This record gives sequence, structure tokens and C-alpha cells, in this order.
Amino acid sequence: MITLSNVTKIYKAKSGNVTAVDNISLQIQEGEIFGIIGYSGAGKSSLIRLLNGLEKPTSGKVLVSGRDMGAIKGKELRQARQEIGMIFQHFNLLWSRTVRENIAFPLEIAGVPKEERMKRVDELIQLVGLEGRENAYPSQLSGGQKQRVGIARALANNPKVLLCDEATSALDPQTTDAILDLLVDINRRLGLTIVLITHEMHVIRKICDRVAVMENGKIVELGEVLQVFRKPQQPITKRFVQQVTEPEETKETIEHLLNKYPNGKVVQLTFVGEAAEQPLITNLIRQFDLNINILQGKISQTHHGSYGVLFVHMDGDEAEIDRAIDYIRQQQVEAEVMAGVD
Repeated sequence: MITLSNVTKIYKAKSGNVTAVDNISLQIQEGEIFGIIGYSGAGKSSLIRLLNGLEKPTSGKVLVSGRDMGAIKGKELRQARQEIGMIFQHFNLLWSRTVRENIAFPLEIAGVPKEERMKRVDELIQLVGLEGRENAYPSQLSGGQKQRVGIARALANNPKVLLCDEATSALDPQTTDAILDLLVDINRRLGLTIVLITHEMHVIRKICDRVAVMENGKIVELGEVLQVFRKPQQPITKRFVQQVTEPEETKETIEHLLNKYPNGKVVQLTFVGEAAEQPLITNLIRQFDLNINILQGKISQTHHGSYGVLFVHMDGDEAEIDRAIDYIRQQQVEAEVMAGVD
């Protein structure tokens, strides 16, 4: 559906050239929910603007549904953009238009007859759950309702791809989850390919199939979300994963325990998929002569299964602890012995 081949985007400035996208190659499959995560300045927004032709690559090729977005222009570019919907962090609604009129706007531009236009708008209002708010103006809507209007408007021309540029960053956590659930529902119903950029790992965890981690214009890590959670390779990826798996108080808890109980070992257990469902601690207590103290734990649901982290303190004979850790690893559970917390 989307192929980037050695794509670079350089902006010229008086202070010198800025390389926003640095030789990126990437493939996104049809029907996939693909996440791109990075901190501010990583190049995420520049990358997504290359996908809909708002920016042209300095070098390399950007193919969307077989079209070279860097080479087409005029009528062909306008037609290509009709197949690529986009939603934004700050909604970008027309404040003088009602919900119905905002959703109808791209259909008006495309020259769709009024009767057909209104029928499509009614379908979209139902799809995004805005029944009863058709005649409200943006100033009368909540943040979540505004984003639902933005999603409906982006879907008006039956696009093949939906681009989401920090689409939940301006929303509270509960509203964010509701919007993400809506995007998953749309993906399933319409088979839509969704590309989502964010700086929040919670968003990636909840709905994405795969994720690319961007830093300084490059993709530094790429993989299925569960695998990236299980074994993040790059320091920046580890920091993002910790947003979800290790609350700040975890470090304080472990430091406190290491100081309070100098004997034994503190072990971080990482469960993925079916491993999160097994009675591991019960089996450890039954099979090994150890005192096991559960410090803190959390199980999160990703789009493709469970991911959990548990911190335990094991006290007893050192050889027995080592045997218990070997047993844990045989159960397809990651076990990391912690000597301290950075």
C-alpha cells in the first residue's frame, strides 16, 4: 500500500540545511495500523506530509497505492489526495460550519451532487457516533466530538489511507481511548490502512500492528508492537516502552527494596502473550525453597495480546535463586536481575 525507498527530505534555512527525513526505506501493508513514534523534532510530521504530497522528497520515492507522490502534480495529485484522509491534533475544523457542513466540505470540493453528499454525510455521522449533533458548531462540541468530526470528514471521499498526525495529543486519557477504539473499529469495518504518528507509547500499545521509532530523521527501530515491547533494542525505544510498563514510582520502590533487603535478588519479569496467563509465581513457590515478595506489576493489552512486567524480590540460597531464574526463562518469560536502578 505504501512504500518509501531511500527517502530524504532536506529543508533549506539561512542557518544551514536541516535534514528532517534521512534516507528512510519502509513498507506499510494494506489494512495495517502502523505507528510512527518519536520525540519532537524526530521528523515524524515531515514524514507523514510526504505521504500525502504536502511535501516533496529531496530524494528517493514515496509510493502510495502505486502513485509516486513526489512526481505527480495538478489534477493527478488532487485525485491521489482524495484517497488519503488526514486528521490533526487540533482538529482543523471550519468554525463557521456545523458538524454536517464540516463533513460535507470535501465532498463539495470534489463536486459530489447534493443528494449523494447528504446521504454520505449521514452514513459518516452514524459511523463516528455523532447522531444528534449534526447541527452543532465546533464551539459547542467537546474535544472528543471535534475529533470525531475530523475523522468523519477525513473519510468522506472513501480514502484508502488515513493519516493521523498526533490525533489524540490534545485529548484527555479517557477520550483518547474512545477515539483509538473508534479508529480500530473503522480499520476493521472498512479495511482502511491507518498511519499514526505520536509521541505516546500508550497509543502505539493500544491499536498498532507495527511501529517504527524515529530519532534525528532516521528509523532506528522497526517491528511488531509486541516484539518491540518484549525486546526494545535502542535506548530511545526503551524509554518509550517504560512510559507504559514502568511507572516512575517503580524505580523508587526498587531502590528502597535494594537498600532495605541487601540479601537476595530483585528480578524484573517480562511476560508476553500466553506467558502472561500462566500461574508462574505459584509454581515458583511450590517448586523452590525461596521467599518471594511481589513488589509491583502491571499487565497491558496490546492490539495483538498481553504484555506484562512484574518486579519480585527473591530471598534464599543463591544457587536456588539461580535455578528459579533458569526455570522462569524456560517458561518463555524474560528475567532480568537488577543490581540497582539508574
